Amino acid sequence: MLHVHRQIAGLRNYSPLVITQKREGDWPGAQVCVVPRAMFRFLARGLERLTGRPWQISGREAEFMEALASASALLHIFFGDAAVHLLPLIRRAGIPVVISFHGADVTGAIATPGFEDARREMFGLARLILCRSAQLAGKVAELGCDPAKLRIMRTVLPEIAFVPRATPPDGAWHIVQAARLVPKKGLATSLRAFATFKNSFPEARFTIAGEGPLEAELRSLAASLGLGDSVSFTGFLPQPQLQKLFSSAHIFLHPSESIAGDVEGIPNSLLEAMASGLPAVATRHGGIPEVVDDGATGLLCPERDPAAVAEALLRLVREPALCRSLAQTGSESVRNQFSAERRIAEIESLYREATREF
Repeated sequence: MLHVHRQIAGLRNYSPLVITQKREGDWPGAQVCVVPRAMFRFLARGLERLTGRPWQISGREAEFMEALASASALLHIFFGDAAVHLLPLIRRAGIPVVISFHGADVTGAIATPGFEDARREMFGLARLILCRSAQLAGKVAELGCDPAKLRIMRTVLPEIAFVPRATPPDGAWHIVQAARLVPKKGLATSLRAFATFKNSFPEARFTIAGEGPLEAELRSLAASLGLGDSVSFTGFLPQPQLQKLFSSAHIFLHPSESIAGDVEGIPNSLLEAMASGLPAVATRHGGIPEVVDDGATGLLCPERDPAAVAEALLRLVREPALCRSLAQTGSESVRNQFSAERRIAEIESLYREATREF
């Protein structure tokens, strides 16, 4: 995950060692050690399904990881739902442990009664619990974390060029959404809102960048709405191609919604689109209102309300001064809040707090 890599590789006063059990892609700026998984992991997972209690890494895996981490200043475990499986390592770690939550890791199995004992032990052993939004921190507190241990750890924004947009003279507005094709991203709402928008601007088009299990369903919905070739699905785009897509668009859309307790922290694609100068239409959901100030840095709508989303899109088109203002102030706001210089300094400050008097 690029946002994790940016937090790790951007450290200035710490030399990161990444311990993982599966490696994908390159990890420049960090030493990576892959610890083989236990042969009988599948049995542990099967036992979890039977008992409802979390599987955990073997003693041998924990011993190997501890030996690798022993010379480090602290152990940072990314994703809280992974930390419950790493309890054997946390118990024996001779260094401070911090755990970070990012959004989806507060839902699912970790929130069930069968995980309660492991959750509470995990929270008790950690020095600090880091969350990428205040709203998410509230959810983690509901899982049983002592609020005194909670801290906000925002994501790190990459370098992104601001691109001024001109109003398309022929009404060929280009709207874009970049997200995993999963329910909480509100993509069905996006398509329905775009169908309404297209009634006023027949030459408009909508690009969806991302991959996921809903693709076939979303393509079928687009067809049923009569959107035809006006909607395109690009699949996953690497960062350079995604930024090129953003620079070609006029509006960014991200109407996230809660699905069985699964909520967003602060979507990375939203931050990157705003930084590039795209005015954003999003929802009052999760950590999004901590970034999008309605009417000042973007427009916010209720969840699951295609009519409200369509009206927000039309408002941007009909009020060009507002559209330009939101693009400029939105970009300035996220660049100020999420710059690498500021965010890395705050992450290292949290690390120093966690290791103080240990």
